[in-house]
Amino acid sequence: MQDSKAYICGAFEHPTRHAPDKSVVQLHAECAAGALADAGLTLDDVDGYFCAGDAPGATPLVMADHLNLRLRWLDGTDLGGCSYITLVAHAAAAIAAGRCSVALITMAGRPRSAGQSVGVKPRALPPDRPETPYDSASNWTIAPIYGMVAQRHMHQHGTTSAQLAAVKVAASTHAQHNPHALLKKRVTVEDVLASGVIADPLHKMDCCVITDGGGALVVTDKATALRTGRPLVKVLGSGETIQTNAGGMLDLTATGAAQSGSLAFAQAGLQPRDIQYASIYDNFTIMVILQLEDLGFCKRGQGGAFVAEGNLISGQGALPWNTDGGGLCNNHPQNRGGVTKVIEAVRQLRGEAHPMVQVPDCAFALASGPGFVLGAGHAHSSLILGRD
Repeated sequence: MQDSKAYICGAFEHPTRHAPDKSVVQLHAECAAGALADAGLTLDDVDGYFCAGDAPGATPLVMADHLNLRLRWLDGTDLGGCSYITLVAHAAAAIAAGRCSVALITMAGRPRSAGQSVGVKPRALPPDRPETPYDSASNWTIAPIYGMVAQRHMHQHGTTSAQLAAVKVAASTHAQHNPHALLKKRVTVEDVLASGVIADPLHKMDCCVITDGGGALVVTDKATALRTGRPLVKVLGSGETIQTNAGGMLDLTATGAAQSGSLAFAQAGLQPRDIQYASIYDNFTIMVILQLEDLGFCKRGQGGAFVAEGNLISGQGALPWNTDGGGLCNNHPQNRGGVTKVIEAVRQLRGEAHPMVQVPDCAFALASGPGFVLGAGHAHSSLILGRD
């Protein structure tokens, strides 16, 4: 295992899920203040800033100016939903290279206030975006693409709608203990199957929530982390990849998790069996099953059975997962929910998760997720964290 040079010593998830009276700039600033307060640091300590395309004007320069930061390093990498998992790794690399010592990472969005759908309406594409086989001709939307992904997995492996629903059940089992979760009611498989099909075979409850809000993280060098007095959460390993649509000749049941996960595990010197808690991006229930398989937590084609056995439920299963309720129940702001995956992993490693879902003596955690849309240009990032 490599000796880590970077530590997460500040984490904050904005409590709002609906902010019609706040701007995106304000949400970013409030998240920044929350994470820095958690770390016992101030804006004057920050010399590295990291933010993706949710920044106003889609550039971190706007927020750096708004926060009046004095920087030695700036990173605006945008990989969609996994951007903030990636940016933690980039911050760790910048710290290891001596480019900065205190990296602030902020994310915020207002998709709920803007009336964004769960993926059943086409999104306007930039006029200069190159066409993919699905863009202009088919006018694709996100939910039906993941419906096709689920259909393919069912055809190949016999996965059932009830098994998909078990992912939502696990998320809701955890969300009932989260006072900030958008959906706090615990649901059953029958509830999910009765929620109505929106993109065959996906039901409404197979889809993530849409929320306003955001989150922030502070990544520092070891000297600064020790000075804060906060529990030390080390960045042990990371991996990222991109997966093109290959002109339509692609495997819809294969995610980038196989590549990003193997890179992260190799760098950390760990195996899937060493992970005690997993934050895995859950934009749709089928994506959780695919990533569990690709990350090596179960064999290919066995993800449905794995979740149906209750393995994702804290205190019950082999792999406690998304103990905040995840994107399916808790929070999914601006299609960049990877930040919440890292935040809950930090909580678990610090022993600060809700007592009903806290993993005892959690030493190793994973945060992993996709960006953009599987089948139409797809990125993936994985991050392994450890308690010092």
